[in-house]
Amino acid sequence: MDRFDAMSVLLAVVEAGSLSGGARQLRAPLATVSRKVADLERHLGARLVTRTSRGLTLTDAGRAFVAASRRILGELEAAEREAAGDYGALRGALHVTAPVAFGQRHLLPVALDFLRQQPEINLRLTLADRQVSLAEEHVDVALRIGHLADSALIAIRVGAVRRVICASPGYLARHGVPRQPEDLAGHDGISFQGFAVAPEWRYRRDSAAFAVEPRPKLAVNTTEAAVQAALADLGIIRVLSYQVREEVRAGRLQVLLADFAPEPLPVSLIHLPAEGLPPKVRCFLDWTVPRLRAALARLEAEG
Repeated sequence: MDRFDAMSVLLAVVEAGSLSGGARQLRAPLATVSRKVADLERHLGARLVTRTSRGLTLTDAGRAFVAASRRILGELEAAEREAAGDYGALRGALHVTAPVAFGQRHLLPVALDFLRQQPEINLRLTLADRQVSLAEEHVDVALRIGHLADSALIAIRVGAVRRVICASPGYLARHGVPRQPEDLAGHDGISFQGFAVAPEWRYRRDSAAFAVEPRPKLAVNTTEAAVQAALADLGIIRVLSYQVREEVRAGRLQVLLADFAPEPLPVSLIHLPAEGLPPKVRCFLDWTVPRLRAALARLEAEG
């Protein structure tokens, strides 16, 4: 059995989410792909994937083996390029994820310039307001906003973003402007869920943290919907500053209780341990980190 070939087949199947999808990606017969995965499991003496009605899921042994396979094949690819004198010509697939609004406004422009510099790399950019698992969803680099839990992942801080609460001038004209966090209890609130940073109504007064929430008027599952509801004079929202930057600058939303705002949240790029990091991932990080740092510094300077 060609173990490198078996690793490649397994990675294709896992990436596609099914044996048939892996076969299409590899342009190989389904029976051949299924046999190679089965042969690999027999060789290892362990089940790597579990077949369900929704496709395939990795077992614990499968997750460990897939991570090792990615590292080994990445090192092999780098060694072949270096031996062939083609080390600078990076190629292959790269999977990156980020929150929706931040990804659209800040990461996507950087990524597009990266692709112009590296035309042999194919980028998959997943924008989602949830915490994506790098191992389970086969992600090379993730952008995270918020304090990170201790883990084996490597984090590179690129900046920070402020948390703000806002309301439209129309809403404030009818309901009044809150002057203290306690005043929020008498106001209508718009909340959203889905992002890793919980939409808590927390503030800071003389270094003592406390929380006050407005009356729940509307709950939505995207930031964009919450902002639209606030623009429609429905209530007060708590968001990250970049999510309402244009609305605030245009006067369509007004920032409230700025003196009580909590500390900014860190913004980081995270990836798997650096040992065996594929050159295409290292190149993407080297390109992206300084550009995101500059973008976030400008954002902070502009308020």
